[in-house]
Amino acid sequence: MNKLPWTPWHQVVRLRDDIRSGELSLAVFAADLYDVVMGRAKPVYQDPTEFFALTYPTFNLRELARDVLNRLAGKSEKAVRQLELTYGGGKTHTLITLYHLVADPAGLPDLPAVREFIEHAGITPPGARVACLPFDKLDVEKGMEIKAPDGQVRWLKHPWSVLAWQIAGTEGLRLLHPDGADAERESAPAENLLTDLFALPGREGLSTLILMDEVLVYAREKIGLDPVWRGRLQNFFQYLTQAATKVERCAVVVSLLASDPRKSDALGKEIAKEMYDIFRREQEEGVQPVVKEDVAEVLRRRLFTAESIRDREAFRPHVMAALKGITELDDQTKKDAKAAEERFLRSFPFHPDLTEIFYVKWTQLEGFQRARGVLRTFALALREAEKWDHCPLIAANVFLSAPGSGDISAAARELTTVAASEEYEGKRQEWAGILEGELAKARAIQAETPGLKFREVEQAVLAAFIHSQPIGQKALTRELFILLGHTRPDRIDLAKALGRWAEVSWFLDEAALSDAETRGDGRQALPKTWRLGSKPNLRQMHSEACRRVPAELIEARLIDAISGLKSLTAGASAAGARVHNLPERPKDIEDDGEFHYAVLGPKAASTAGNPSVEAKRFIEETTGPDRPRVYRNAVVLAVPSREGLEIARDRIREYLGWEEVRNMLKGQEIDPVRAAVLNARTEGAKKEIAGAVRQAYCLAVTVSEKNEILAYKLTVGAEPLFNIIKADPRVRIQETAISAEALLPEGPYNLWREGETARRVKDLVGAFAQFPHLPKMLRRKEILETLILGVKEGLFVLRAVRPDRSVRTIWRAEPLEADLKDPGLELVLPEAATLSEIPAALLVPGVLPGLWPTPPGIAVRDVVAFFRGGNVVQVPREGYIEPVVIPKAEPEVVYAAIAEAVEAGKLWLTTDAASVFAEEIPAGVLTGDARLQPPPPPVPVTAVLPDNLPAAWPGQKTTALGIAAALSQKAGRSLPWVTVREAIDGAIKARLLEKTIDSGPWPCDFGGARQVKLRVPAGEVVPPPAPPPPLPPQPGFKAAQAELRPHQIQDLAEIIGELVNAAAGYELVFRLRVELGGAGTLPDEVVQTVNRLLAGVAKDLQLK
Repeated sequence: MNKLPWTPWHQVVRLRDDIRSGELSLAVFAADLYDVVMGRAKPVYQDPTEFFALTYPTFNLRELARDVLNRLAGKSEKAVRQLELTYGGGKTHTLITLYHLVADPAGLPDLPAVREFIEHAGITPPGARVACLPFDKLDVEKGMEIKAPDGQVRWLKHPWSVLAWQIAGTEGLRLLHPDGADAERESAPAENLLTDLFALPGREGLSTLILMDEVLVYAREKIGLDPVWRGRLQNFFQYLTQAATKVERCAVVVSLLASDPRKSDALGKEIAKEMYDIFRREQEEGVQPVVKEDVAEVLRRRLFTAESIRDREAFRPHVMAALKGITELDDQTKKDAKAAEERFLRSFPFHPDLTEIFYVKWTQLEGFQRARGVLRTFALALREAEKWDHCPLIAANVFLSAPGSGDISAAARELTTVAASEEYEGKRQEWAGILEGELAKARAIQAETPGLKFREVEQAVLAAFIHSQPIGQKALTRELFILLGHTRPDRIDLAKALGRWAEVSWFLDEAALSDAETRGDGRQALPKTWRLGSKPNLRQMHSEACRRVPAELIEARLIDAISGLKSLTAGASAAGARVHNLPERPKDIEDDGEFHYAVLGPKAASTAGNPSVEAKRFIEETTGPDRPRVYRNAVVLAVPSREGLEIARDRIREYLGWEEVRNMLKGQEIDPVRAAVLNARTEGAKKEIAGAVRQAYCLAVTVSEKNEILAYKLTVGAEPLFNIIKADPRVRIQETAISAEALLPEGPYNLWREGETARRVKDLVGAFAQFPHLPKMLRRKEILETLILGVKEGLFVLRAVRPDRSVRTIWRAEPLEADLKDPGLELVLPEAATLSEIPAALLVPGVLPGLWPTPPGIAVRDVVAFFRGGNVVQVPREGYIEPVVIPKAEPEVVYAAIAEAVEAGKLWLTTDAASVFAEEIPAGVLTGDARLQPPPPPVPVTAVLPDNLPAAWPGQKTTALGIAAALSQKAGRSLPWVTVREAIDGAIKARLLEKTIDSGPWPCDFGGARQVKLRVPAGEVVPPPAPPPPLPPQPGFKAAQAELRPHQIQDLAEIIGELVNAAAGYELVFRLRVELGGAGTLPDEVVQTVNRLLAGVAKDLQLK
């Protein structure tokens, strides 16, 4: 140990050798007056020199000696004095002091104590004939052996006979006997006989001193044997006190109480009261030889060598060293530092509070003997503590056992024996067991508090125990601090440690603990008072109840707690996982390639890095060991740690324990404080369960990148467990969709074998769930969507083989649901694919990169060459250019796509002789030399009027063919008939043109255009009415409006899905207006047919 800033008490004062060696029996502290009278006492009592060397002449003892000596000298009227002490309070020592002062005054040793007695009395002690009645040695049937003045020893039976024999031998017996015989009499002698007896020593110039001890021992036993003796003894003591008062130089000093507490039963107390009343009639005020202030000096003189305690002033530095720590803990002591210094100096090496506790509190215990009890206790304690104690004062520390010992010390056991003699609620308390348990808790707390180096918590336990006697007493926190402060503990560490003891103690009283206030930081302050009770507190009842909780009930509650804890599964389903809460068997988790998140039960408990066999089964198996799981990479398990599970079980056990305590107390009267504490602890324990279960689930079990099943330790917080697992990079869960480029052979996932150009879609989608080197995709659907996106972007080609072995391909188009359900559907790399069809929409300018020049216009043969196979085009991406391969398509496939595009009005095909748009291409027109261009712009209806197109109007009439020719001539190229027809049709609807009576039918194809004759209607040409202005959009909305041709509506239909996705989260509204008209009245059957078709779209969409 490092050098101490103080000197241990046993290096300042030295224990007497007989105390240190154990040669001095503890029984020697029980002084025996009878042995002194008979000349056979231990030298420490028999030899006046040794006796007075160890005797402390307290003020009260000197006062008593002065009064007795003056009475014996005939200078005082105080004949009868009663020692008002409990047992062990120094009464027998006082009687022996008086005996030695007057039995042989000339032989008194020249010692300071003797000089103090004589100087205080003011006279030389007179010689006296001393007659002693040590009633504890007077057998109620046989009597006792006693000496006469001449040394003759004789057995005598009655107390008056013993008295007479000691005063005058045979003469005394004859004086009392009715017949003058040398024999005993049966009845108590009257006052006159005793007066004559007490006067006999005067003939020899001696006074008479009668010393009586342990009166109650004899009286209680004698009366218990024969009640007639109750009156006899009352008479004897009445006559005795009266006679002593009448003899001038006679004094009586009596101690009524018994050293054996068992004599102080109900009858004993009645007898004591009767005896007290008798002696009170003749006695002066009672005497208490040893008071509280004398205890330390009595202990010093009796326990330490005279040389080591002679110089009191030498103790002052050691007192200052001890007070330094106390003043740091107690402001009041610091404020009254000077008074405290003097108080501690008077008591050194004993802590004054400790000796005061014993004197004030413990003397109320019937089993504790004041001075004798303190002497015995401290002799036991100091004998052992001297070997190991390093404290500056003798305080609670000396009652500890040696470091490393689990038992309580002999001195502490002595105290527990005394305390256990007290009955409480009809029972004796097992204080030894209580102290052992509390000290064990204190040692555990000290192990966690390295700042406490002198076993301060153990000291606190003993200090609380000592303060708590008799039952109902208690210690203030300040009192504990003062008792513990001499070793200079850190205030914060000490407060924390004491607070921890208050939390775990089984026997600290709840009523005392409940007065603890809550500090500003929300933590509990120390209790104001501490009482170590003999009755188990709620914690002890709880501990016992916990031991009785069946393990099966704990497991059942554990399962309930796990299944009911939402944070274990929260967010998993919304993220796309299929959730399994406490599945019983591996087959409960489907092996379907979807992502599965399972919370396993206690049987799957694992340790970090080492998953349990049970947890592994859920990843390795489906229905059994012979049916291994295919999609291992799609399963993530949340399992508890073994340590965490035990903690959770403990929390459940604690909660069930409190419930059991509640049941135990049901129907009993329980004080409000205890009821409140019980409710708070029950509710608190219940809340702890969820937290413990949440912390227990700190492991995620899944396959690693190397296909090893591992258990990853997680840091569990307030977030849902699935979010924590998902965020852990070791688990490799990917929530965001992967890019289509990543699925290519040169992508990061290594999905293609070398030389492989096609893979089944099912296998590619399932690969992420099957192969551990791939990330765990939360949503399997997103993988499929990525593949579809790759197809739509042209990175892949979907290929399906029909039952007739014909092939259907999908490229840059949305596959149908039926296509995706085809288990044989393949994903083909574009460089290895041959398209079976090309969607017409792909040929529109701006769709396929590298197909159309600027301005748009291309020969059919160039389109065929574009799909020759192996064609690589450069596609601009975000910040870079990416080469993309165009799959091969046979020329007939390209021609079919072109024909479809032209017929659908997506492209305009021209040759030297033909212009085809939005109609079927005539045979022979679609050749390599034919050119493709975007659809021609619509011709305004006014463009066909004479003023704007005079070349078509040679007169007042013209033909549709003439208008077509004139428009083509004006445009510089042959316009498609559809464009011209729409312009003419619009003009007719606008009443700008009308058919002549001899006109051919309208509308018509290009072949009938010659027969369609047109003119401007007679009268003023009224321009068509302006269309009504569009309705303003609703607040917060924007609107788009246009007149669409049929092929443009088809285009709109193809991008509806993309529009909806782009406007996700907002309201997208389509308002459609359909007009149908022409020359003349619309036939009803036409209107009905159109309405029937429109009703298939929307019921309210009808021509009216």
